[in-house]
Amino acid sequence: MNRSMLRQKLLLASAAGALAAGAALFWSHGKSAANAFVPPAEDICVVTPARVTEAHAYDPASGLTMYDARPIPADARCPVCGMYPARYPRWAAQIIFEDGAAHFFDSPVDLFMFLEAPERFGTTRTAAEARAIYVADYRSGAWLSAREAVFVIDSAARGPMRGPDLPAFADAAAAGAFAAAQGGRALRYEEVDSTLIAGLRDANHAHHMH
Repeated sequence: MNRSMLRQKLLLASAAGALAAGAALFWSHGKSAANAFVPPAEDICVVTPARVTEAHAYDPASGLTMYDARPIPADARCPVCGMYPARYPRWAAQIIFEDGAAHFFDSPVDLFMFLEAPERFGTTRTAAEARAIYVADYRSGAWLSAREAVFVIDSAARGPMRGPDLPAFADAAAAGAFAAAQGGRALRYEEVDSTLIAGLRDANHAHHMH
């Protein structure tokens, strides 16, 4: 075998080895990616009119009843802004619909925006289909019924969108203590009206929504 043919065979063998190694790496990555989703390091609000975030189906094997508050899946995205609510346990919210499927939100502002006009976010679900609505207690992260929670408006606290939001508390005393320290005033669920939502929407989403 002359030197030219030997060199050609060596090059072919080297290329085949590299291809096999690359395939193994790709398979290994794909397998691990399927096992555990990790959100990207930069969590950016991106609202695209054509994007529709699917609700997460109820899992009977979870040990929870259909309308219990549930842990936020790591890959769940807010249907309003596209962020990952699991990153913001003190601000997160969720709606569970009559079929047990759930939408998760990065903050109460986006929760209320969705309830006011779900169709704006590409879903066929309606607010009337909501069977349970939860918000996270700002202090503990525990789930609270949104209809029983007390919110604070106009405080110094900034939500995941880096703008004014509605931190939630289990009772008026906790909300009042927070307002005394951070400013603002307490509101009940039914006091969060369309005018207030519009102001918060503009403060948080002015550069993203159309």
